[in-house]
Amino acid sequence: MLTKRYGLAGLCVLLVGLVVMALWGSMSSSAKTPSGSGQLVGAQDAAPAGGGSYGSYGSYGGASGSPSAGASASAGASAGASAGASAGEGQAGGTLTWRNDPKLGMVVTDSQGFTLYRFDKDTAKPPMSNCNDGCAKTWPPVAKEGTTAGTGIDAAMLGEVTRADGSKQLTLGGWPVYRYAQDTAAGDTKGQGVGGVWFALAPDGKKAAPAATAAPAYPSETAGTAPKPQPSQPAQPATGGAGVSVTTNAQLGQIVVDAQGMTLYQYAKDPSWPMKSMCEGQCAVTWKPAPAVDPSQVKGVDPKLIGKMQRTDGTWQLSINCKPVYTFAGDKAPGDANGNGKDNLWSAVNPAGKPVTGK
Repeated sequence: MLTKRYGLAGLCVLLVGLVVMALWGSMSSSAKTPSGSGQLVGAQDAAPAGGGSYGSYGSYGGASGSPSAGASASAGASAGASAGASAGEGQAGGTLTWRNDPKLGMVVTDSQGFTLYRFDKDTAKPPMSNCNDGCAKTWPPVAKEGTTAGTGIDAAMLGEVTRADGSKQLTLGGWPVYRYAQDTAAGDTKGQGVGGVWFALAPDGKKAAPAATAAPAYPSETAGTAPKPQPSQPAQPATGGAGVSVTTNAQLGQIVVDAQGMTLYQYAKDPSWPMKSMCEGQCAVTWKPAPAVDPSQVKGVDPKLIGKMQRTDGTWQLSINCKPVYTFAGDKAPGDANGNGKDNLWSAVNPAGKPVTGK
């Protein structure tokens, strides 16, 4: 009887063991994928190899495919895109103008005040752009369509060149025109001198340079010889010298006058760029060149329009909106404007630096 009882207990233990093994096998198989590959359910949400969290590599071309290289390329692309958007990447220049940069002299800007550049590896005759692909992301070309000449920019200097992708790029003096992606605020000139081949543009298409080194050459000058000032006249304008202000003329409206209230005039034959006076000799006796002034002494006129140019005798003449200005010997009292319309060449100047209309 005892033997039978022990045999029955052993049979029960064996049956329990079989049940436990069956349950264990069922649990193990449920943790497998249907294909039996051994990949745990949920691992399919992991990032693909090589992609990591950096996204698509090579959006700017030539990324290495390692996560660290991808991160660097992604960060560079993000910064470049952000800066490019700030500088108006892929956009026209709007109404071009210029500003007087303390280090670079006259610098051309777009309508938002961003500096425009030229590339030494391009050519102007004939115009050709050699900045494409990745280069064009760092140096976004300025579109010709939608770009016009504004204050101080000669419309005849503007042109276009067909790029490798078929788009039309603005040219100035034959040189293709660009912005710089790292210029993130109006007035920035971070692209100046980059690589020794990128330079801010002057209004004539040349490289921007301070007035002292970029003064136009006159026919009377010879190479290496600068005009000498007359002993009786200073070569540089005196700080705080004759001022400029605005008065109202009954016939002409608002006109610009000097510190004595005498009307200032422009001469139609004077070119704006390179700025030059065509009034010499007896002409300069009748139409006396106005002396240069300190921009801080200007009222009623945008100081950015105030400049100066050196005459052939070495003296400095006031300019407004890139035009030399003069007083007229026939004006006897402040407010007289007897020179306006003389010979259809002489005009009084309005506060915007333009010839006035009237008598």
